[in-house]
Amino acid sequence: MVNLPDGFNPFEHLQQTYKTEFNRRVDRYFRDVDGNGDLSSPRASLKLACRIDDNDNDAMMNMRHNLFFNVIGYSRKNLAVVYGSKFDTAPPVAGHPQLFFVFSQDESASPIEESPIQHEKSVRLMKFSCASGNVKPAITKAEMTEIANEIKTNFLSSSRGITYTCGNKSVSYTDPDNGFPRGNYILVNSKPDAVEIYEKICNVIDIPFHSDRVLLNDPDKASTTTATAGKVTILGKQVQNRRYRPVAVLRFRSAYISLGNLVPPVFLIDTTLRNQSLIKYP
Repeated sequence: MVNLPDGFNPFEHLQQTYKTEFNRRVDRYFRDVDGNGDLSSPRASLKLACRIDDNDNDAMMNMRHNLFFNVIGYSRKNLAVVYGSKFDTAPPVAGHPQLFFVFSQDESASPIEESPIQHEKSVRLMKFSCASGNVKPAITKAEMTEIANEIKTNFLSSSRGITYTCGNKSVSYTDPDNGFPRGNYILVNSKPDAVEIYEKICNVIDIPFHSDRVLLNDPDKASTTTATAGKVTILGKQVQNRRYRPVAVLRFRSAYISLGNLVPPVFLIDTTLRNQSLIKYP
């Protein structure tokens, strides 16, 4: 237990400590002004207005605090500078259902040493919420079934899943208001393949597609195959090196909606017949 002197006044102690620490920061900020400030210049006048005096009441101390930290802006000192508009912010996607499209390589086309390549592409359903009681209406089974039928129309051809070729190029499509946040991309061998997939997804969820929001990243590093990736020795045993963004034909397999939390995903359509889905295939 701390021993305090008789007659110790905690308020006076706090007030004096605050005054000392506050004025120290004011003096450092106005170190180009001699003394405690005066009316000889705008900077000197500001320093005089900011420094706490022994005779100040609570209202004056609060006004000096607000002037120094908020109006002059000392509270923002040393904060990171963010370039861009403060209004250029994406809407939060948490709480909205997430629709996944699953593509994978045919088993017969996969090298013996490798597992079939599988990619997923997702979009948030911004028109709906996962649960009731939110601003947006909770998605229903009927609405999921409608989306499933749209997927069947757009992603199946002759009762088989459509295909595209994956590769080393990443193509992003950014439309946060409609469920495509930044940092979301698809790996393809050519840009048109990605554009076609994005167009189909937009058709499925009934939103407009904007070609000017597609961004291609074409790296200098080329795709590798099982042969060119080579092998490495780990613990005295040769193992296959991981391929870098290999080129392969991927076929649409299934689509499901994730509602977050501990709720199992709802499969809309599954061409592999491994999961029970809302609509039948084919």
